Amino acid sequence: MAEKPTLRIGHLSITDHLILGVTDLKLKKGAEKFEHCNLQTVLKNGWNEVADALTVKSLDGAFILAPTAMDLYKSGVGIKLLLLTHKNGSILVKNKRAHIEKIEDFAGKTVLIPYQLSIHNMLFHRLLSEKGLKPGRSVEPDVDVTLEVVAPFQMPEALQYDEEGEIGGFIVAEPFGSQVITSGLGEEFYLSKELWPKHPCCVFVVRDEIIEKHPEAIQEITTSLVKSGKAIDAQPDPASVIGANFLSQDVEVIKRVLTKPADRITTNELLPVIEDLDMIQQYMMDKMKIMTSLIDLEKFIDTSFAKEAGAQ
Repeated sequence: MAEKPTLRIGHLSITDHLILGVTDLKLKKGAEKFEHCNLQTVLKNGWNEVADALTVKSLDGAFILAPTAMDLYKSGVGIKLLLLTHKNGSILVKNKRAHIEKIEDFAGKTVLIPYQLSIHNMLFHRLLSEKGLKPGRSVEPDVDVTLEVVAPFQMPEALQYDEEGEIGGFIVAEPFGSQVITSGLGEEFYLSKELWPKHPCCVFVVRDEIIEKHPEAIQEITTSLVKSGKAIDAQPDPASVIGANFLSQDVEVIKRVLTKPADRITTNELLPVIEDLDMIQQYMMDKMKIMTSLIDLEKFIDTSFAKEAGAQ
């Protein structure tokens, strides 16, 4: 019998990737057993690290931002999108020292985003554009709100050291928003679900050659992830404890993310929706000009594993 391959799956320490943490724990505790592969979770610090690792093939798959995955695919990286990892789950936090009361107050401030090709950048762009404000990098002309890319785990620290209130706030995946709210540095301004209900954000992608070589293994992982998503949704208390360990966070912070409100992040509807993903690429090309061309989503997305796993 051939030796089981060890598949390396990259992720960040964000609640968006909690289904991977639950699957990982089930395997370690023997509550679940994989017949066709061993799973190795690989923690990365920022989105550029995840994208680079997929490009150089040091990861077999990853939990990654949907627009970044599309961009990698467009640049010739052989990957398929198999599953959403969650819906909703991000937050726009205002810095208490910046005295922000309304959207217009972000003018003249810097706002931190996790990555250029992110749903966070898109949602914030939409929010500002509605008020006639132009977000952009400091090098661009006529920018009202300066955007700065900062790795999610570094955002709370950035706020902590911003004594002058020059940072208006940040938009990012949880639990970093809840972390600064709990510490008293920031306040909730919007939950991402209020800006786009049930929006996609992170997706599970796997390299083409791994899918071709180990389809049973990929099915096994996908099925487990779907089950983990349903379990988190059904039992947020134990999921908070698992999340605290997996994400190196306080249990109460994770519990807040999973329960207040209950749909702050959802993990029980992980079937990719082509129309939603198309909306992202259309907006980023037409309105934001950060995508130069559209990809064929029908070729990029493979829902067969998700459907076989019973994803909704």
